[in-house]
Amino acid sequence: MVNKLTFKPGTRWLAKGSMLLASLLVLAGCSLAPTYEVPEAPGQSATAFKEGPQGWSRAEFRKEESGTWQTANPSEALSRGEWWTIFGDDRLNELEQQALEANQNLKAAAARLKEARAMVQAAKAGWFPTLDAGFGPTRMQQSAASQMQPDGTNVPQQTLWRAQASASYEVDLFGRVASTVDASKADAQQSDALFRSVQLALQADVAQNYFALRGLDAEAEVFTTTVKLREEALQLVDRRFAEGDISELDVSRARAELATARSDAMTVQRLRATSEHSLAVLLGKAPAEFSMPAMPLQAVNVRVPAGLPSSLLERRPDVAAAERAMAAANARIGLAKAAFFPSLTLTGVGGFESATLGDLFKWSSRAFLLGPLAGTALNIPIFDGGRRSANLENARDRHEEEVAKYRQQVLTAFREVEDSLSDLRILEGQTRTQSDAVAAAARAAAISRTQYTEGAVNYLDVIDAERTSLQTRRAAVQLQGVQAAATVNLIRALGGGWDGADKATPVAAAPAVAQR
Repeated sequence: MVNKLTFKPGTRWLAKGSMLLASLLVLAGCSLAPTYEVPEAPGQSATAFKEGPQGWSRAEFRKEESGTWQTANPSEALSRGEWWTIFGDDRLNELEQQALEANQNLKAAAARLKEARAMVQAAKAGWFPTLDAGFGPTRMQQSAASQMQPDGTNVPQQTLWRAQASASYEVDLFGRVASTVDASKADAQQSDALFRSVQLALQADVAQNYFALRGLDAEAEVFTTTVKLREEALQLVDRRFAEGDISELDVSRARAELATARSDAMTVQRLRATSEHSLAVLLGKAPAEFSMPAMPLQAVNVRVPAGLPSSLLERRPDVAAAERAMAAANARIGLAKAAFFPSLTLTGVGGFESATLGDLFKWSSRAFLLGPLAGTALNIPIFDGGRRSANLENARDRHEEEVAKYRQQVLTAFREVEDSLSDLRILEGQTRTQSDAVAAAARAAAISRTQYTEGAVNYLDVIDAERTSLQTRRAAVQLQGVQAAATVNLIRALGGGWDGADKATPVAAAPAVAQR
């Protein structure tokens, strides 16, 4: 004989309610966000950069010039190496360290990163119940009707003392909390990438300002030599004028050339002062607190391997930030979808309640309430005038916008690398050509001075030759500064350097090149 299990009406409803609650709890934490995939970016499948010179990635640093630049498996998450040490300049190394310690923009970026991480902790709090406790009196006046008394009955006022604790917990049925946490995590990772981007930009700006300052020192050295030559030339012209060999016109021309050279030298001094002030601010110092002695720039012949275009997407912090923004927007689609589904909030209040303070903590004064104080535990959205649909459409459009921004950022990264590679490739040949021009112009100036002394040419020929010599020398010095800046630009466009944090990872390609 088989006994059938039967339920009383009240028990049957309780069983159904328990089954419903259990089903809802099984669904808890299920995210409604679309499966996240990083979209393919244009140019990602390219096998090499268009402007990359052949052979750059096959040469090697000399040991004394290698600094800490090492080839490793690049990734945005790896710690950045001190890439500026490849220039072998102790003063630059010192300035970079000062900037990392005191630059205010970097400190602001670090604070933004801390803010984002704090928001992750705030979002994770949604996974836990909230507990509160309170104590105090309540003065109340109840109506006669609520007490089932006839109209006009005087119901006295009363004071209720309460000491109670309350707990509330939202069951994450459809991943609302999970999607919020995922979005906040992606936001924090984006802030981390943006911090690294600010850090890299600061390092590059310090290096470029430093080389610009030293380039101006080299220009000042050229003008110092030029002024000295102009003074010697004026002495020669004065002597020949005194001897009656030439007219006063040559003397006036010589004096004008000397004054022009001195004026140009002052222009360089003015530019140097401005550059020095800019460098001071990058170091987190007032211009009055910083000065750097003159140190003319020497030729910077450092070759940096560009690697594969696909690896660039892993190294650039700004590309990583754009990708994390996509991930956050994707998670917020799930958050917008969760608004269409029921929400379940479990609440409870327990403690003591009495009409007098003296009776408050008696056992007979205990009281409790299970369920929300107002409304229902399970809320089912029915109609809101289209607000949730609009929010969902907004979330999807925002994700589409972030995808377009990501792809544009990738294109920008590729362009910056190609620009820097072409600059360095062309500058390498241009500096050699300019060196030939300097030598030829110097030789022509020397010949014209000799011929003028012998009376074979007039002084206007000497002026033209010396102007050409000055222009070619100054252009050569400026090209050295441009080459140094272009090298820094390439390193910046590649996302900086790595210090080989994963020592166990074998080197996949030959290290970078430095030639002096």
